[in-house]
Amino acid sequence: MTDIPINLVFEDVLSEAVLKQMLKQSQRPFSVGSCSNKKGFGDIKNNLPAYNNAAKGMPYLVLTDLDNAECPLVILSEWLTQPKHPNLLFRIAVKEVEAWLLAHREGFAEFLGISVDLIPADVDKVSDPKQLLINLAKKSKKRELREGIVPDRNSTAKIGKDYNGQLIQFVDRNWQVALAQTNSPSLERAMNAIVNFQPTWEN
Repeated sequence: MTDIPINLVFEDVLSEAVLKQMLKQSQRPFSVGSCSNKKGFGDIKNNLPAYNNAAKGMPYLVLTDLDNAECPLVILSEWLTQPKHPNLLFRIAVKEVEAWLLAHREGFAEFLGISVDLIPADVDKVSDPKQLLINLAKKSKKRELREGIVPDRNSTAKIGKDYNGQLIQFVDRNWQVALAQTNSPSLERAMNAIVNFQPTWEN
């Protein structure tokens, strides 16, 4: 089976880990090329037309967060005015990639050592998944997780000092997309796009 080359574009290192796990768990023969951490959505928004054009020669998988936008279609119509090339997989996490982690409810509850009942069943409807995740981490009896994920009481930081490091460990070791996507329609759509992707090569 021939490898499918693909470049990744994402907002942060946590999103990178999520994308790589999705490709791995798709059981498709993807071969990852460049990985571009844009450190927020601004650069992705500005360069989406360029990625769309470049996708003619090499597939791109681009992930951004919905955040406070009205819906994914609004983002796509505002960020990309020309027709989307079939080789551009542009996916939007509702509302943030953290929701996709929480969507594996049993796995994340076990990771934190909390009751699964504390995690909502439909995480796409959570208004602030990152804050919910931090609040859940406060209840963890695992000191390393609490101190890593939760910001210090006197700090102005919004996340803990090892927030990404701790969550990437969960993604790499415990996160199961097949279970998570049953609680997140946006994750299910993204995974289906990856599983069913067939690159188009122009002559």
